Amino acid sequence: MRTAYSVETVRAAERDLMARLPDGALMQRAAAGLAAACADLLGRVYGRRVVLLVGSGDNGGDALYAGARLARRGAAVTAVLLAPERAHGGGLAALRRAGGRTVAPGGAEELVERADLLLDGIVGIGGKGGLRPEAARLAEVAERSRAAVVAVDLPSGVDADSGEVRGAAVRADLTVTFGTHKPGLLIDPAREYAGSVRLVDIGLALPGEAELEALQHADVRRLLPVPTGESDKYRRGVVGIAAGSARYPGAAVLAVCGALRGGAGAVRYVGPAGDAVIARFPETLVSDRGPKHAGRVQAWVVGPGAGDDASAVGEVLASDVPVLIDADGLRLADRDAVRARTAPTLMTPHAGEAAALLGVPREEVEEARLASARELAGRYDATVLLKGSTTLVADAGGGAVRVNPTGTAWLATAGSGDVLSGLAGSLLASGLSALDAGSVGAYLHGLAGRFAADGAPVGAHDVAEAVPAAWRDVRDA
Repeated sequence: MRTAYSVETVRAAERDLMARLPDGALMQRAAAGLAAACADLLGRVYGRRVVLLVGSGDNGGDALYAGARLARRGAAVTAVLLAPERAHGGGLAALRRAGGRTVAPGGAEELVERADLLLDGIVGIGGKGGLRPEAARLAEVAERSRAAVVAVDLPSGVDADSGEVRGAAVRADLTVTFGTHKPGLLIDPAREYAGSVRLVDIGLALPGEAELEALQHADVRRLLPVPTGESDKYRRGVVGIAAGSARYPGAAVLAVCGALRGGAGAVRYVGPAGDAVIARFPETLVSDRGPKHAGRVQAWVVGPGAGDDASAVGEVLASDVPVLIDADGLRLADRDAVRARTAPTLMTPHAGEAAALLGVPREEVEEARLASARELAGRYDATVLLKGSTTLVADAGGGAVRVNPTGTAWLATAGSGDVLSGLAGSLLASGLSALDAGSVGAYLHGLAGRFAADGAPVGAHDVAEAVPAAWRDVRDA
């Protein structure tokens, strides 16, 4: 499992380690890993033009020491000192001994434009807010240049803890981060600025509970429900789908399709789209008597394409089994009824739906995805899966937030969320917790989206049909 820790936690771990190491040893470890990553990116170091953008403090020191290592291998290294009086003394001396030179920011644009590699050491993980004007100007030139941009620990101008970008920031091709991932490297919008991320182990001893977790194939494989020789459809779990309307029958069909691919033993459908569902999936158990009289289920999915059918939402929320609420169900669900539930609840809003539930503009949710997911989970005392370019799953009880590492931009298509709701609901019915069902569902859904699209447009039904291939890919890894 990939983990990310807060700045406060990282700082504490660094202090503990530095107390046991000779002065400067930790920075040298970071600089060695940084220089190696830069050399790998360049391919050939000798004769290459390397420009360092150096701010004050240790982040600039890492860049200077790495620059010194590259200079000793024959690179032409120039450091642009944005705060000369506060530049790291040891790093500056090392760079000069290795043959590197320093310049002031004024007139540095030409150097940046001609560079083969640009090393961003302006602001470290403690930085807040966007870049100051002088640094922002150089970041803009860097983005236009042909240079490969490497960020030291994280791109300058992004918030390490939240992933927020509140102003101008460096856009990196590669971020070399030390000790552990920082939340901002895994969450949009900051993730978009980080490029590829390379983790350098510097020996930090970190606590057990992280700020963020990202499941990998091995983690998902351990969680997948697998039938045994004694399994029957009821032991495997029955998921109920209360979805669709006369206007949106397709939402019901897609949710059922996702549920059938999600590992449950049977799917019960309740709603006005029964004919459309049974025509496509004859194995579905269809009822027109409402959720309360539909028969035995181990979990419910309610809301996709439901229109204004508040009665079905109310009946589902009154049940004593896990419930997934999506789409129209989020608008129709009474918050007090959700909070009063004793069985697990998983809510799956996109940014617009989350914004409506929180009473804020959509932009606020998109700019602060981590804080928004946590706040919504707290307000509803429910697990929240916030869909988007980086899908987050925040548990009602707090703890590490899960960030989904799979997916493709082609998943931004009508009906994709309906497939996810059915898939995750099926996993709920099979016995996974709301946190695990949401996380595994998002992982498989994202992987299926990649397989189905393969770099081209894709429909939601294609994503659902690719779930078995994603399942096998995880199982066989």
